[in-house]
Amino acid sequence: MTIIILLSACSAPKVAEQQKAKALPENFDAKQKKASDQLEAFIPLKTDTYFKDPLLKKLLDKAIAQNPDYLIMQERIAIANSHLKVAKLALLPSFDIQADLSGTRYGKYTMDGVGNFDTNLSQNITDKQRIATDLTPNIFLAGKVSWEADIWGKLNNRKKAARQRYFASKEGMRLLQTKLLTDIAELYYQLVALDKQAIIYKKNLVTQQHALDIISAQRSVGKATELAVQQFNAQNNNILAEAEQLYLSIDQTEKALLNLLGEYGGTIERSTDFLSGHLEVLNQKISVDSIIHNRPDVAEAYFELTATNADAKAARAAFFPSLNLGAYGGLNSFSFSTFFDPKSVAWQLLGGLSAPIFNKGQIKQEFFIANKKQQITFLQYQNTITTAYNELSALLHRTEAFQSVLAHKSKEIEHLEIAVNVSNDLYLSGYANYLEIISAQKNKLQAELDFVDIQLKNADSQVLLYKALGGGIN
Repeated sequence: MTIIILLSACSAPKVAEQQKAKALPENFDAKQKKASDQLEAFIPLKTDTYFKDPLLKKLLDKAIAQNPDYLIMQERIAIANSHLKVAKLALLPSFDIQADLSGTRYGKYTMDGVGNFDTNLSQNITDKQRIATDLTPNIFLAGKVSWEADIWGKLNNRKKAARQRYFASKEGMRLLQTKLLTDIAELYYQLVALDKQAIIYKKNLVTQQHALDIISAQRSVGKATELAVQQFNAQNNNILAEAEQLYLSIDQTEKALLNLLGEYGGTIERSTDFLSGHLEVLNQKISVDSIIHNRPDVAEAYFELTATNADAKAARAAFFPSLNLGAYGGLNSFSFSTFFDPKSVAWQLLGGLSAPIFNKGQIKQEFFIANKKQQITFLQYQNTITTAYNELSALLHRTEAFQSVLAHKSKEIEHLEIAVNVSNDLYLSGYANYLEIISAQKNKLQAELDFVDIQLKNADSQVLLYKALGGGIN
């Protein structure tokens, strides 16, 4: 047996050494240099303080309480916790109660039949020890203990893998929560943008109608043509058509948001303007490593990596012999009258050592699979870190850029508002034609719609920044 143990130990392959992810840059901008002593640990965001809009906060709380996917994930965490408990209990001895009751008629030409008959003729036994030969009962009641000694760490590594997967499931829960909240916020801000654009269309229709009234009056006195009137009518109908499509988008966006809330129908109460997230985090000098590893997707990938490493170690332990210990103690008798007699007490100690010999091919393949899964998980972990860094770097630049874009667009609208008023005055003075009025009004409408689109992109950037920074805690 010693030879088998030694041969098994020598022939077991090694677990692939766990690789380390590439070191992250010190900051998110290669041109920007920060002293390492100025960097601080990243403090996780708080959802309640990041989002400023109280109506949006109510929707976020409702989504956490009602969203079906989120509730399903909570049940999966409970399952992962049960797997962890099972793995922990596998390290402890098991205790069972066994009760057996049987009756056997032995043939006269069997060893048991001849033995029982011969025993009853012996002068060395008492009356209580005589065996019923017509029907021989066997009554057994005992407690059994069995335990697999974890001498190679197989069970302990399985427990470690289960624990890491439990942690991964909790990070997966946080990741799902972050995704859910960002989806809710994006749809909410989209509704705010659509409402603002609907107001722009209404105001523009008033302006267009005013211009049409002027052109109609000019036509009645022969100073304008029918062509000008028809052009303005066509422009008005185009705006009405676009407004109708906008109302359809509002309805569809509301339905999508209600679906995430787990509700059948209704309307979404929302603010009239963008009250987006705070950007104080942009002014902090925070360690890149601290931010990236706080993200739930990176943390989830890390815990899964450590779990697969433990799986590989557990698979390697299968090459070595296993030691099983056991014992039982209880009562055993072949008659009811003597079953509770103290002399019916029976006990046994068991010990077994088994080593794999002919099934090593299967064990090798299982170990090979576990080793490769560990390497695949590392590559996924490294890819998650790379994606997280580049995503956050791009969002930080994008968030800063939109501030200047909004300022320029705001000035553009101011100039176009003046241009519309000037075009009307010039037309009445005979220095401009109706096409210049149409062009000025059209340009102003488009600029106002574009401004809302940029406001929406800016709000979306802050929502995505919330997600890229790892989401928040309530």
